[in-house]
Amino acid sequence: MAKHNRPLSPHLQVYRPQMTSVMSILHRATGAALAIGSILFVYWLWSLAGGEQRYTSVAHFFDFWLIKFLMFLWTLAFFYHLLNGIRHLMWDFGAGFELKEVYLSGKIVLVAAVILTLFTWVVV
Repeated sequence: MAKHNRPLSPHLQVYRPQMTSVMSILHRATGAALAIGSILFVYWLWSLAGGEQRYTSVAHFFDFWLIKFLMFLWTLAFFYHLLNGIRHLMWDFGAGFELKEVYLSGKIVLVAAVILTLFTWVVV
């Protein structure tokens, strides 16, 4: 029996990425990013409870450009994960399974996540 150098089942090398698969991967990745980013959020809340001096020192930490950028990405991940979760809830009710609807709802999730993130950072 000849040994073939190929995967036993189709894998990422075989399939071309599609919007649905990329959004599914992004949903999982944003969930992990939210869990990690929550540590910074709890750190900020802890500083609020610790008094003015502790809050001031933590505020300086959050003023660093890299932390602001990470928090911007965390906000984007939050809105993407929230909206994509609502999309999945709609699927649980049996709505939006037509291919056109799947792609439309995916585009709406992406655009709305960006708009809500920008709105949050401009207004707040």
